[in-house]
Amino acid sequence: MAGFRPHALHDAERSWPETNCYVDLWIEVLASRGHDPAAMLGFTVRQDFEGDQFTFFKVPLEDLEALYGVIVQELAVFDTLDSHIAAQLQRGRLPLVEVDGFYLPDTDGVSYRLIHTKTTIGVTALDVSARRIDYFHNAGRFTAEGEDVDGLLRRLPHQQGQPDVLFPYTEFAKFGPAPEAAAQRATARRLFAHHLKFAPAANPVAAFAAAVPAQLTDLATRPPEYFHVYAFNTLRQLGANFELLASHLAWLDDGFDAEIEAAQAIASGAKSFQFQLARALARRKFEGLEAHLQPLIEAYDRLFAGLRTRLPR
Repeated sequence: MAGFRPHALHDAERSWPETNCYVDLWIEVLASRGHDPAAMLGFTVRQDFEGDQFTFFKVPLEDLEALYGVIVQELAVFDTLDSHIAAQLQRGRLPLVEVDGFYLPDTDGVSYRLIHTKTTIGVTALDVSARRIDYFHNAGRFTAEGEDVDGLLRRLPHQQGQPDVLFPYTEFAKFGPAPEAAAQRATARRLFAHHLKFAPAANPVAAFAAAVPAQLTDLATRPPEYFHVYAFNTLRQLGANFELLASHLAWLDDGFDAEIEAAQAIASGAKSFQFQLARALARRKFEGLEAHLQPLIEAYDRLFAGLRTRLPR
């Protein structure tokens, strides 16, 4: 969209300029309302390896309310999707709609008109008669028109009249008064200490390294495009999570220099390992690849030893 500039958390020079659709959306929504999204990122200390993937990290809704005065609630869809979106927009709210990336033009070259994939957009304007939607998605603000709008709203002939197709999951955000800057910072510190209590007891990067050999055996049997799905749910979630944690620690401005360095080492190391993994798959040479995760394992240990010393459980 003309005149839109992504927030600094989406700067192209970062190791992971995009993270996942939900967090990226909130970064830009909050920034568009004059808030600093770095304040919300304390929850990233909770990330774990879930056995097959790293946690798909999402900002807790209660944190959005405490830090920014934003209330997010589920939107019941019992009529047409466009009628519910229009009703919320008329009340000054932001509808958050789970849609099919097949119809999102901003994903050109990734999923647009290529594959069907679930993602979330924040709708800022809707003109049904003109078949136009303005929306936040990932690191930007975009417009969809014509048949793409019909696809997003499930108005295409093949999408209608199917009783076995569920309504999309939909939320809406209400924007109330935000705390003053000093109160917000105090709240962010309190939330960070709270989230640290729920950080994994064991090193999740070490758990991932232990799982990598079996995952590589499986990857070798998959079509090439599966690598991107795998990398998104493992290395991108790991690296992006800790790059955001580094940004949060910098925003707290409490002298976390060593911890910031460790978090950034995990972020850049995950990016490097993704490249190493892609090369290994191309060559079909996997032996000892997991050893390249050792610096990330050590960085995680340093990071949390520092955090737990300064912020005891």
